[in-house]
Amino acid sequence: MAGERAAGFIPGAHPIDAYGVGGFSFAGMSHRGSILALPSGIRAWDVADPLRIDAASLAPVFDEAEGAIEHLLVGTGTHFVPMAAALRRALRARGIVGEPMATGAAARTYNILLGEKRRVAAALIAAP
Repeated sequence: MAGERAAGFIPGAHPIDAYGVGGFSFAGMSHRGSILALPSGIRAWDVADPLRIDAASLAPVFDEAEGAIEHLLVGTGTHFVPMAAALRRALRARGIVGEPMATGAAARTYNILLGEKRRVAAALIAAP
């Protein structure tokens, strides 16, 4: 994707302008691969398989969670994949509701909640 950011991080909360073809566009830039969209910024996320979503892969979410994140939308690719019960409990213990769904639905929902000034984050697996 043109304009890909080498550093893998752009500060600030930004809506997702487009997704598909293996990546995402946001903040006038594009990124090939999966992303974490957090209140502090959007960063590259090294997860391509929804079965690899765990507490370790979501460490930046847990690090930022306290008071900043209320909803975590988890885009699991082209198909819905349920979240592991242990991960759901770990998120809940920090006051976060984890909501898995297909990546397209997660990106659209993220944009709506961000526009409503909700405390939202998204973990989005890039879909082909």
